[in-house]
Amino acid sequence: MDSTQLQNLLMERAHTMPNKARRVAEYLLANMREASFRSIGDIAEELKVSKAQLVRVAQMLGFSGYSELKTCLQKAILEQINPAALLARAVNSSGSFPESLYRAEHANLDDTMAQLSPEDTEKFCELVSSANTVYCIGWGISSLVVELLQMRLSVMGRKAVFVHRGSLSMWEQARCIGEGDLVVVCELPSYAVEVTEAVEMAHKNGAKVVTITDSAAAPVCRNADLSFFVSANSPTFGSSIIGPLFLTHVLASALAITLESDAKRHLEEQAEFLHDERIFHPIFGLRY
Repeated sequence: MDSTQLQNLLMERAHTMPNKARRVAEYLLANMREASFRSIGDIAEELKVSKAQLVRVAQMLGFSGYSELKTCLQKAILEQINPAALLARAVNSSGSFPESLYRAEHANLDDTMAQLSPEDTEKFCELVSSANTVYCIGWGISSLVVELLQMRLSVMGRKAVFVHRGSLSMWEQARCIGEGDLVVVCELPSYAVEVTEAVEMAHKNGAKVVTITDSAAAPVCRNADLSFFVSANSPTFGSSIIGPLFLTHVLASALAITLESDAKRHLEEQAEFLHDERIFHPIFGLRY
């Protein structure tokens, strides 16, 4: 059963259910991704119903129990982010694919911007300004987002470290992160266990955590002191990084303004480096 079939099933059955059961069905319909990660106990507590109520709803939908329903939810979510399945749907869809792609990416930017508040941006700047070291953590395409942030921070004179899987695992690298440090982690599906556990380790050691994710259901959000949410829908690959890169650029720009003279001094030093003709062609213009 794919996500569309499961959504249709929930919509068809919800209106025939008693009040408490309908509340569960409506929650599952509106929060499929979140529900696929959360335990039956967590959901029951949030909805103020018993675990048995969730089991009954699963049986009303034709499943043997809640465990089977949760497995179906997880498979439906994985199907949504499966690059091969996404590409197959794109190939089979009617209309102009480039045009639909442009609209999708424009929507990613609009949605990401709509979720960004001045208060959260200000808090981000405060956390970075007060941190001893900023550790930028990411896996797969998410690492591209935090690598950009690490580069911007370094140019502004902030002590920043790019943490990714290489000669050392993320667990090994996270052991040196502690009180006074800041972790900025980007996690787009699929969520990596090693990233989750490394962030959890750093948080337990006293580090503050800022998360950039597409959903509050992302496991790293459990340890977040500040969370940013982005839209990363893609009709081809699993996730688009247009929204996350946009957010990173906005946050880095806001930080540069907050740091004022300190950032200006470091950027002036960077400008001297740009005039090194062993590295750059100054005739084509200099920018970083």
